[in-house]
Amino acid sequence: MNNFDARARDWDKDKVHMDRAIAIAEALEKMVPLNNSMKALEYGAGTGILSFLLKDKFAEIVLMDSSNEMIKVCEEKVDFYKTKHIKPVCIDLEKTDYDQKFDIIYNQMVLHHIDDTDAIFQKFYSLLNPGGCLVIADLFTEDGSFHEPGTKVHWGFDPNVLSNKLLALNFSNIRFTTCYVMKRDSGKEYPIFLLAAQKEIKHRHYPIYN
Repeated sequence: MNNFDARARDWDKDKVHMDRAIAIAEALEKMVPLNNSMKALEYGAGTGILSFLLKDKFAEIVLMDSSNEMIKVCEEKVDFYKTKHIKPVCIDLEKTDYDQKFDIIYNQMVLHHIDDTDAIFQKFYSLLNPGGCLVIADLFTEDGSFHEPGTKVHWGFDPNVLSNKLLALNFSNIRFTTCYVMKRDSGKEYPIFLLAAQKEIKHRHYPIYN
């Protein structure tokens, strides 16, 4: 059992997880126009906190995570809330391909756990419909103190660097903002950005921002 499997049952009990997801959901709705005909993918969904906050915004939501225990919690929530349009799947997209297409792909606090971010961006691009949106919430560059010493993760990101990577993949209309600040008992603060980008449509330009 990995760390996320072990934490799945108590994940939603952490108030920070809920507060953070609420802030990200609010910022996402402001940044990207949503409609209930869209098909969404939350990658690294965990227990699906963010997607259940957005459950009435989409026609279908796929909750994808590599943790079996997190997906079990998602399945229990689907049964409890009677949200048949939410579909949990246990898949590690870093190792496995997926053949569905989406109008929006979003994730929160996932990217810094992914070894090869360039490869996952390419997969996200391939999974999006033309004009579809990629939305990423993660840590700004930090000093490595966010996780326990020795944890193999990226120490946050510079959104400008990520923007350039996405531009090189033919994403456009890239924008980011600070959406939440996590505060530890030590007093240390870790700001989180929300970045959105649109998969280009050839020969036409469709702005996604108000």
